[in-house]
Amino acid sequence: MRFISPKIKNMWASAELKDKYDVVIIGAGVHGLSTAYYLAKNGVTKVAVLDKGYVGGGASARSTAIIRANYLTIEGIPFFRESLKLYEDLSKELSFNILFNQMGRLDLGHSDSDIFNLNLRSEFNQALGVESKIIGPEEILEIEPKLDLRVGKSHPVIAALYHPPAGTARHDAVVWGYAREASKLGVEIFPFTEVNGFVLSGQNVKGVKTNKGQILADSIVSATAAWSSSVMSLMGITLPISTYPLQAMVTEPLKPILSATISSPKLHAYAYQTDRGEIVIGGPVDPYSTFSQKSTLFMLEELATFVLELLPCLRDVNILRQWTGLCDMTPDYAPIMGFVEGVEGLVLNCGWGTWGFKAAPISGKTTAELITNNRVPELIKPFGLSRFEEGRLVNEKASATAAALH
Repeated sequence: MRFISPKIKNMWASAELKDKYDVVIIGAGVHGLSTAYYLAKNGVTKVAVLDKGYVGGGASARSTAIIRANYLTIEGIPFFRESLKLYEDLSKELSFNILFNQMGRLDLGHSDSDIFNLNLRSEFNQALGVESKIIGPEEILEIEPKLDLRVGKSHPVIAALYHPPAGTARHDAVVWGYAREASKLGVEIFPFTEVNGFVLSGQNVKGVKTNKGQILADSIVSATAAWSSSVMSLMGITLPISTYPLQAMVTEPLKPILSATISSPKLHAYAYQTDRGEIVIGGPVDPYSTFSQKSTLFMLEELATFVLELLPCLRDVNILRQWTGLCDMTPDYAPIMGFVEGVEGLVLNCGWGTWGFKAAPISGKTTAELITNNRVPELIKPFGLSRFEEGRLVNEKASATAAALH
């Protein structure tokens, strides 16, 4: 473990806001901070990270922190595969324990149609170097003996897509780790600094206007998740993004009963057990677009009903708390990354929907490469904003059905 400088207070250093930086990043969540960290590793240290709230207080604080790479498309699988690889070594990279637990994942199939789709994912995963295979009821029970596999149910479990490398991490530890190491490398982090406008020269972005004054920069990165459409509207850019609430809940602590993440695309629900013994339960985004972060009794009842279909052993367990995050959903359920055509100096990192946390390391690394080299890395070329006008949609919905729209 490396020595922590006594100058660093509360894990990252305080600084006076300067008038000019090489890069200004809007959003101090996992994506903004990972971008800052990898920029600094590339030698770009005159970086400011701004956030209207506290560090990691947006979508990063409201994530269920699941990490996996078993997607469906030839664009998505390599991207998330590389992110998972970075997560595997991230505690060592950041000299900070992110509590990464590589527990594995079961995507359950309840019908012939489900199994067909899971088989497709398995074959694409294996072809692109991701460990993933179809297993039957006997193997499922070896991994998760508490699952209800009784025959004759309305949603029987016939098979599952098993993805051993999947896992979870402590979401705030990832934020803190990136923030601390970025700060050590010279990045300056400014919470409670709200961007309320942009400094423009024709179509080019030259800086941002904030509640603490104007800041100039050669590059501006917008990593504002569900608020991306609002932030971009400040300079007249309309993004193909809708914002939806995503609710989750957690039970009281229990003795260990689950050893993997369990997900049912058919029932739109997933669950796993934390190191503290709590069962984290999540599901689909709400069926309406809003910026409200209020939790609802309806969703609590729905998630409880679906999870009890799979784990009736939880019927007498108390719910400890419930929370709601916001998701920036694109029409093809894939992110938007890269330059904005015709607008020099602007970089987007948004459209993550329900899987932003798992993408944070590789999105930060590739966004940093994009800015450092002024060239789009091959790994993120499919995710440019122009694909919506050019008809090159990625369509990653099939591997996100547990969290997709009703």
